[in-house]
Amino acid sequence: MSKSFGVSFISSYIPRQCGIATFTNDLANSFRNLSNGVNLKVSVTALNDIPEGYKYPEEVKFEIKDKSINDFKEAAYYLNLSDKDIINLQHEFGLYGGEAGSHILYLLENLKKPVVTTLHTVLEHPDDDQLKVIQEINRYSSFMVVQSEKALGMLKDVYGVPEANIKFISHGAHDVPFLDTTYYKDKFQLTEKKVILTFGLLSPGKGIEDVINSLADVVKDHPDVSYIILGATHPHVRKQYGESYRNSLENLVKKKGLENNVIFINRFVNTEELLEFLLMSDIYVSPYHNMEQIVSGTLTYALASGKAIVSTPYWYAQELLRDERGVLYSHNEPGSLSNSLKDLLSDENKRNRLRRNSYETGRKMIWPEVAKSYYEIFQQAAAEYTINTNSLIKSPSYKLIPSLPEPNLSHLRNITDSTGILQHSVFSIPNRNEGYCIDDNCRALLVVILNKYLFRDPQADQLMYTYITFIHYAYNKEVGLFRNFMSYDRKWLDEKGTEDSNGRTMFVLGYFIKNAENHSHLALCKTLFDSSLKNMEKFGSLRAIAHIIMGCIFYLQKFSGAREVKRICKRMLETLYERYMETSTESWKWFEESLTYDNARLSQALLMGGTYFKNSNYLYSGLESLTWMYDIIHDKEKNIVSLIGNDGWYHKNGEKARFDQQPVEIPSIIDACYQAYLITEDMEWINKMGLTFSWFLGNNERQEPMYDFTTGGCFDGLTAALTNQNQGAESTVSWLTSLHRMYRIRQELQVE
Repeated sequence: MSKSFGVSFISSYIPRQCGIATFTNDLANSFRNLSNGVNLKVSVTALNDIPEGYKYPEEVKFEIKDKSINDFKEAAYYLNLSDKDIINLQHEFGLYGGEAGSHILYLLENLKKPVVTTLHTVLEHPDDDQLKVIQEINRYSSFMVVQSEKALGMLKDVYGVPEANIKFISHGAHDVPFLDTTYYKDKFQLTEKKVILTFGLLSPGKGIEDVINSLADVVKDHPDVSYIILGATHPHVRKQYGESYRNSLENLVKKKGLENNVIFINRFVNTEELLEFLLMSDIYVSPYHNMEQIVSGTLTYALASGKAIVSTPYWYAQELLRDERGVLYSHNEPGSLSNSLKDLLSDENKRNRLRRNSYETGRKMIWPEVAKSYYEIFQQAAAEYTINTNSLIKSPSYKLIPSLPEPNLSHLRNITDSTGILQHSVFSIPNRNEGYCIDDNCRALLVVILNKYLFRDPQADQLMYTYITFIHYAYNKEVGLFRNFMSYDRKWLDEKGTEDSNGRTMFVLGYFIKNAENHSHLALCKTLFDSSLKNMEKFGSLRAIAHIIMGCIFYLQKFSGAREVKRICKRMLETLYERYMETSTESWKWFEESLTYDNARLSQALLMGGTYFKNSNYLYSGLESLTWMYDIIHDKEKNIVSLIGNDGWYHKNGEKARFDQQPVEIPSIIDACYQAYLITEDMEWINKMGLTFSWFLGNNERQEPMYDFTTGGCFDGLTAALTNQNQGAESTVSWLTSLHRMYRIRQELQVE
């Protein structure tokens, strides 16, 4: 009986329209069909980017919703119990939920099998999240596979991955005969044509418009040219922008009078049909604008099919097409592409020379050869594997963060209508009598921003539009500030809101500007921010000033050269710092003569300002005031956070009010403590942050949970007699903001 060896691939998978899904399917089939005397078994753990999933083939044994952390954990437990010897992770940042695809780390840290990771993207200038994710994946992987020499060097130099951990295996391609291009032209009724081909999922940045523009010049000398654009619009692009890119290309064809020379084939073709298109084409064009593209499956397929290739000089093309295997042109030089095409169309000998060189190189890249290389690495990883102690020994910060419930937006949706989020609830039922306010809509917008970028919940998209629309409508152009209160019948009850409500709005707008993925969102938020900031320069409320400072810093992290924003931010920081220096004493280290609400935002603003502008005075005062304030609310005997109640607050030389404690205090304390940790790297701040969050879970004065697990809402306050059972907007969004921030922080700290 022959011995067996099994591999489970973690990836997107067919029929999902995705290049990595196709790659994994081809690799899995090739691996299964290796003839090496071993019974090779294959299974797939597939990533779903739509709620309903896909109609997968039988080799898909487990499905992961890309936004569900629990699914990633369950996948690890499932794989641990499977009969597979090795796990092959196909990595691309966009496949996995969380910041920079960080959800995959929940799977890896719970996995007790050897992992070989194949990287489809290696960035030369990763942001902090991307850098950390790749470094963490390497920590859990026996080997990291790259598909180009450039990627190997960058993985070593930029990400610090030891060279011994890196393996180079070419992107695979199908083994096809070296045929004359006329062989399949009859089938497509293109016998008398010179065929130029580009294939792949359509999206802006692919540069197809460059080919169309150049074709207008090419057809003057070569009227028999047909340019085939083969492929459906990328599903994510189509979902967000519809067919606007394809429509723009079709309009360009009409404008250039090329209707008889350009053929659009708007579908995702199977492998057999794709190869027929490749084999009958005379020239393959790869016109990508992104010069930092590290691998391209379409270019690999064209090379292995023996095509004469014309390409922009992106990294992978430079590497693959050297030694006269193709022609590189610059998309920034007018006429460069058209001249390259005309040269090849006119010179059959050169075309054939390029074709032969490409085809011979491609023999080393056919799928059976690639699968054989993977098998050798899989064998080595399995033989050398010992259980990764990283998955068994927890970080020193393990117990500092309490267990986190799954985010539940049900109550948030229930108290939101087409206008915005309603202020109050009677128990969990929205109270329409109280209408809306910008404060709560801003807080709610912050929640869905966090949810969207952490979990990519599609329901967050509609909520985001609702809240940002409310904020836009609240802007009063006549006074240059935001209104606050609106009745249920959509009538504004004020011409401008309080300084605090305007400051909080700027805080959230700045955060949205920093994190916006959608250009329309960014443009709207930036317009609102720019239009209103100058009208807030003389605000006196310290909480408003603190929120504006932080909003400005978020803004500057996106647009560092914004001089007016920087000027106002510096001026407000100096105001906040001066107030602290004027009021604080040896026994009262605070900005005011009393501690009231949202206190930690004052310290947080100084900490963020000190970090951004490298001002040690701000940093020292921020840390000093936050430490003092936390000591006030920390009941050391019970080891709980006892918030300052709004039934009297805490005045200098007075007694601290123990009740009514409000959930709105918690997110500001969490944020400020984490900011302090980033500055000091003192894990005690993480401990304080975790203890503060546990207030929601029952670690409080009354030992009663404030989070309602049945509704997804949060109770409005902790009183001396009982818990306020109403679940209004402020309390619910405070809970959800805190929960999402804890998830984000836990990811950054890599703790359970």
